[in-house]
Amino acid sequence: MAVKTFISVLFLCSILSSTSFLSHSYNYYPQIKPCKELVFYFHDILYKGNNRNNATAVIVGAPEWGNKTAVAEPFNFEDLVVFNDPITLDNNLHSPPVGRAQGMYVYDQQNTYSAWFSFSFVFNSTEHKGSLNFVGANPLLNKTTDISVIGGLVIFSWLEGFPL
Repeated sequence: MAVKTFISVLFLCSILSSTSFLSHSYNYYPQIKPCKELVFYFHDILYKGNNRNNATAVIVGAPEWGNKTAVAEPFNFEDLVVFNDPITLDNNLHSPPVGRAQGMYVYDQQNTYSAWFSFSFVFNSTEHKGSLNFVGANPLLNKTTDISVIGGLVIFSWLEGFPL
């Protein structure tokens, strides 16, 4: 009976000490204000048959009546585009890139301009490292679009010194 009591007390002490350690370890990390908004621009230049050196996107699938150097009419329906676009911090194509947007989109509606996207932002600058993965619908006539972030790992300069 004394052995069972001793083992129970030992087990209880080990649980209490581990929870005490864990609660103190959480206080080690500094409190970081959550980032609620990131703004990046990616610049899609579609290949049109005569701009090979500047193109960052190309039609790889087209409907039977379409071709791969011009978007299908009407509304680009059924065109599948693969892209590798520069990402900048402003809306200027000639700004220094902070990474690349890599993925694909398909024009998915017959009666309006709309596309379904699947892509990653791959960051490779001094201040931005890692990737973000996106998927979702993009109604192209809207001024802004919300696309779901489905994964990735990004380390920004404001996290410098934060142990991960």
